[in-house]
Amino acid sequence: MAAGEGTEVAATAHHWSGREARLLRHALRLSVRAYAAYLGVAARTVAKWEAGGTGTVPRPDTQAILDTALARADDDARRRFDLLLRQATGAQPPPPQAGGYDYEAWADDLDRTMVSLGRQEFPLARTLIDRWLRRYQPNSNDTRGMDLYGRTLRMLGEVLQDQGVIQGPLSAQQSYRHALRVFSELGMPRRVAQLELKLVVLDEMSGRLESAARQYESLTADERLSEHDRTKARLWVGTALSKKGLTGQAVNHIVPAIRGFERLEEPSDWSIAHQKLALAHRGADDLAAATEAIEIALAHKVSDTPLQRVRLNTAYAHILLSDQANTDAGIRLLDQCAHISRQFGLRHQLNSIDGIRLAFERQA
Repeated sequence: MAAGEGTEVAATAHHWSGREARLLRHALRLSVRAYAAYLGVAARTVAKWEAGGTGTVPRPDTQAILDTALARADDDARRRFDLLLRQATGAQPPPPQAGGYDYEAWADDLDRTMVSLGRQEFPLARTLIDRWLRRYQPNSNDTRGMDLYGRTLRMLGEVLQDQGVIQGPLSAQQSYRHALRVFSELGMPRRVAQLELKLVVLDEMSGRLESAARQYESLTADERLSEHDRTKARLWVGTALSKKGLTGQAVNHIVPAIRGFERLEEPSDWSIAHQKLALAHRGADDLAAATEAIEIALAHKVSDTPLQRVRLNTAYAHILLSDQANTDAGIRLLDQCAHISRQFGLRHQLNSIDGIRLAFERQA
């Protein structure tokens, strides 16, 4: 039966605000980025709606897009939207969840985990994650629960990755692999490909640069991934090549990635790509180009989380240390980055800082 033909599917939204837009996203079971791509709007537009709640009203043309998205949703998604809307407006008490799990509370905890991870509040993030991993019993017949379970495992992997716990029995690698198996079973190729990309990142972080560069290259043309993720893969090809000292080849990948992020209106990744470009130019001893690129990255940074601050300033310090006239400033900045890394438990960043310091001392 086609979406909307069943008489029992009554999901409607006579008024669209940020709240209703968010509820439709949850009903469709899409991330903010995937939802934005589905609607044909920018991810930051969706984030603005959701942050504004009922006080934000999309433009009339956008409301028409939301109407169309709801009309085209399948029956299950329309039923979910109807239930979520009724709960949000107080039309009826929340219905019981299959298997005794409150899936909306779980989804909300994942949203809170994302915020905590962005702030490097790792203890809180682990508390929210472990709450559901301890409670949930995997069941292949429970599609909604297994989807949330896979997302939770991926989130755990991201926490461990940011902390530098990338290999071993209780590592980001194991969490990503477990999540990959879940999404493979659910038949979700995009999420499978995203996790394959995450695992390549761990290879790069572990120093397997040649292998990582080859795998990134294959993923740049993988149709399972969104254009945004394929552009990230292109950037990371350049990152791996830059670390191997193949700076000319690295620039040939990084520059197209920068153009891609600009076309996709992804300012955060555009800034990060300039940071990667700066390090590639530093590796080629082109300090003028490196300084220009890192200044662009610093001037256009979108977030100022501890992790992003450390990444940008460590790159800047690395460039300063390459210029004999600026080594004192470079050491001071590196010390600040090391302090923040210890404060927030950023082990991988701290190891990188120690490596830069050791290389500098050997050359001095």
